[in-house]
Amino acid sequence: MQTHNLGYPRIGSNRELKKASEQYWAGNMTAAQLEQAAKKIRESNWMLQKDAGIDLLPVNDFSFYDQVLDTCLMTGAIPDRYHPLIEKEQMNTLDLLFAMARGYQKNGYDLTAMEMTKWFDTNYHYIVPEFKKDQRFIFFSNKIIDQFNEAKNAGFQTRPVLLGPVTFLLLGKEKEAGFDRLDLLNNLLPVYFEVLEKLDQQGAYYIQVDEPCLALGLGEKALQAIKTTYTAFFKRFPNLRIMLTNYFDCFGANLETVLSLPVHILHLDLVRCPLQLDDILATPAFTNGRTHLSLGVVDGRNIWKNDFEQSLSLIQKATAKIGPGRIWIAPSCSLLHVPCDLDLETGEKTLPQEIKQWLAFAKQKLAEVAALKQIAANPEEALSKTLLEDNARCMKARRTSARIHHQQVKDRVAAITAADARRNSPFFARREKQQQELALPLFPTTTIGSFPQTKEVRSWRAQWKKQQLSDSSYNQLLQEATANAIRRQEAIGLDVLVHGEFERNDMVEYFGEQLAGFAFTQNGWVQSYGSRCVKPPVIYGDIYRPNPMTVAWSVYAQSLTSKHVKGMLTGPVTILQWSFVRNDQPRSLTCNQLALAIRDEVTDLEKAGIRIIQIDEPAIREGLPLRKEQQEAYLNWAVTAFRIAASGVQDQTQIHTHMCYSAFNDSIHAIAAMDADVITIETARSQMKLLDAFAMFEYPNDIGPGVYDIHSPRVPSEDEMLALLEKALEAIPAERLWVNPDCGLKTRAWEETMPALTAMIRAAKTLRKRIMDPVPE
Repeated sequence: MQTHNLGYPRIGSNRELKKASEQYWAGNMTAAQLEQAAKKIRESNWMLQKDAGIDLLPVNDFSFYDQVLDTCLMTGAIPDRYHPLIEKEQMNTLDLLFAMARGYQKNGYDLTAMEMTKWFDTNYHYIVPEFKKDQRFIFFSNKIIDQFNEAKNAGFQTRPVLLGPVTFLLLGKEKEAGFDRLDLLNNLLPVYFEVLEKLDQQGAYYIQVDEPCLALGLGEKALQAIKTTYTAFFKRFPNLRIMLTNYFDCFGANLETVLSLPVHILHLDLVRCPLQLDDILATPAFTNGRTHLSLGVVDGRNIWKNDFEQSLSLIQKATAKIGPGRIWIAPSCSLLHVPCDLDLETGEKTLPQEIKQWLAFAKQKLAEVAALKQIAANPEEALSKTLLEDNARCMKARRTSARIHHQQVKDRVAAITAADARRNSPFFARREKQQQELALPLFPTTTIGSFPQTKEVRSWRAQWKKQQLSDSSYNQLLQEATANAIRRQEAIGLDVLVHGEFERNDMVEYFGEQLAGFAFTQNGWVQSYGSRCVKPPVIYGDIYRPNPMTVAWSVYAQSLTSKHVKGMLTGPVTILQWSFVRNDQPRSLTCNQLALAIRDEVTDLEKAGIRIIQIDEPAIREGLPLRKEQQEAYLNWAVTAFRIAASGVQDQTQIHTHMCYSAFNDSIHAIAAMDADVITIETARSQMKLLDAFAMFEYPNDIGPGVYDIHSPRVPSEDEMLALLEKALEAIPAERLWVNPDCGLKTRAWEETMPALTAMIRAAKTLRKRIMDPVPE
């Protein structure tokens, strides 16, 4: 019986990678210094995993940005617009990677970044590969070989991690018509052959190939591509031990194909789908064969301590059928999605000891994997019995804790009716009343909510938390920042303003801090994309709103201007998705508790005179189950939760929502069912392609497609944004089109934000004049 790990957080226990990368981007660190900082993180991660009792460690799970972008570089799938940076500027691979991820606006170049979207149903993002009909692939980046040798030279036995070729193709997009990206497989496989050959020559034995596309409902063409790929790997490299890795769900209808593949190890996510183990063990061809099973029994996506009794029942079931020699024990997926180390949590105020004892972060999950092997292999040993008894005590303590349950919350959720999820009037009637109430021009301009959280703003918050700044002094500084933001917006002519959210640390954490049922960490950071890290709250118990959360700041901002200021809230589904959610009740029930809390805030904002209220739901599409047969049930309860939150107001109050980095084709009916008066979406990186779903569906409500990408530091021109708006008009009627950036501006600097917004407003005014005052023919 072996223990192994699929991947470890790359950011460093104290976010060393984030800090070093941002120093490098700012020109305050050399490439050599950045590489050295990364090397320290890798070596620390390998040592930590080895010390925890992990038999086989992953390598190439480290990335400066994300593993899909790394694969683009490994295979030479570099869009044509970046080729001058290679051919003329002789740009190194590191800077090329950052240019592709963030855009490049230097030395006479103005190159847009590649599109970014969510990694399956997680809050992690990846850069979307771009493919063309005649796409050629070459072995371009040597990163995987270099890191394998780095680990070997440091004395670590590792297993290289590769993103599988079929998943890589399926995660990308065809950038021209007339071909299917799966048709590129025969062009792509020679690069994988070259990589595997080099790894074989360097002494690699086990190779982890991640194919999470196998958690999706694949068609015959994709399944044939899987067969072709792994048959070819086996024929060319019979001495390599390929571990085929799937996670986030079952193999489902793909299982028959998967079980026919000549792979050495098959990894199962038994947290998301424990029942698949029975299906596999019931297959005589498998049980009589030689393929090993990797049992992903420790949750790689949530922070609750493993229930040893449940995990051992799965391990013992597999062991009884195929013997311990064919069993590997692992987390369900890469530990990228959980914080690094619970031992860093020393603040009893934010994370009480009672709750802390129920949790396990990445480092602790490694110990759980090792403990499960110890207990399964040696059940009668004293150490095994102690580990099992301690774990059982912890499980019982959590189940019976008085912190978790609140009867009034349960009663209120049980009393929800259909009327609670319905506005007073249909959209067309509300829209007429809102036009009279709000008096907005054609193509109204706004932003998504946040404005730059400068180093100065963050320093105020840090001083306040350390009690180096009094409450009154902190509030005074925040009021000044808010007033400054209002003045800036008025000066450039925005139609609907926002207060800037300077008081907020994070769009989910801020609300969680004011809701009952949440706990918080000091260092529970996880990577969202690039250097962007988030610190998800922990939902441990029943949720309710003790007091108003945003009303005072919204009222203050509205008092500074005669223009409308949006009230800004995070929606119930997004708070759910971007938190570590309790696993002792259905997620839909927790979501309804959140919906009622947000509903209370919405109605209080309306009573305070706020006429436009935005309830952000960027994660509603992200939470869609990977299996089609489960999607409708999820969409029903997710949409209902949003409507509960939004439906307590009068017709004259305009409800906005925002979504980013999502493909909407398979859920557009549910997006429409949310019945928000205005939806704003990310469309700039996709050049408005995401609007196609709205146009084909004939989406009935108002839409604000993002006209510039806020995840890149480049400043787009007025003409560029005008061209995007003209594309939008091909899909959306002029009277229902809003103008806004892709997302909030928290991560940008003022010197980027103001020129970009000014150009955006000029583009809207130009289009407004063109529509209202057309030049006679």
